[in-house]
Amino acid sequence: MSVKKDASGRRSVQVEVEVPGTPEEVWRAIATGAGVSAWFVPTRMDERKGGEIISNFGPGMDVPATITEWDAPKRFAAEGSMGGPGSPTVATEWIVEARAGGTCIVRVVHSLFASTDDWDGQLDGLEQGWPTIFRILRRYLESFRGLPCSAMQFVSMSSESEAQTWEKMGGELGLLKLAEGQQWRAPSGFPEMNGTVHALGQGMHSNTVLLRLNEPTPGTAYIGAFPCGGMAQVYMAVYLYGENAKAVATRDEPKWQNWIDQRFPMPQMG
Repeated sequence: MSVKKDASGRRSVQVEVEVPGTPEEVWRAIATGAGVSAWFVPTRMDERKGGEIISNFGPGMDVPATITEWDAPKRFAAEGSMGGPGSPTVATEWIVEARAGGTCIVRVVHSLFASTDDWDGQLDGLEQGWPTIFRILRRYLESFRGLPCSAMQFVSMSSESEAQTWEKMGGELGLLKLAEGQQWRAPSGFPEMNGTVHALGQGMHSNTVLLRLNEPTPGTAYIGAFPCGGMAQVYMAVYLYGENAKAVATRDEPKWQNWIDQRFPMPQMG
């Protein structure tokens, strides 16, 4: 864990990535709703100081933040709650720095003020979650910059362990025992999808696969099982790019959702 602790009580983590593009091109990817939605989660953004950012991590999981600083195309910052009532405010700063050769450094810094270590685990989780997401950002800027994007996001919960959930999910999708660079095709009965394994178990969670898609359109898929509040979260994000992306997503999304609903129904709480 690499949480930096200052004498003032400020605790912070930071992650950075080098990506292709001018500062203006990179800014459109990280500081607009459409841009962020093309590589992260569905996002609405009022692009100004005082504006609101709404990030959707699944059904009923809208996470709001308020933009506190805005200096396009170099830097913006936003503040929002770390969690439920009583949780600290977390500030998130995004910085774009131009580099020679047509690339930029994108740096994200999460910080909060606390007198105890109670929230260091959440900060550490944020830090370790970004590397895989930044792979998706880099691929978007390398190959799909400026193209239309239609993303499909599927989220559910399982009362089984993370390992058991991934064994079931990854097993049915034919994703177990793959190696980086290996070709993959969705098994019979699923919507057409194929590509190449880009990364396995990157970041905080071992039960994940990142795919470079060839079909149904060029794109990226991030599939995995994650620990979440004593349960396991089932997660599948598919980013489709190009003129046919919207039609394909409209066609395939109900089929994928039906599989998630049948195989991983949301547990009844109570």
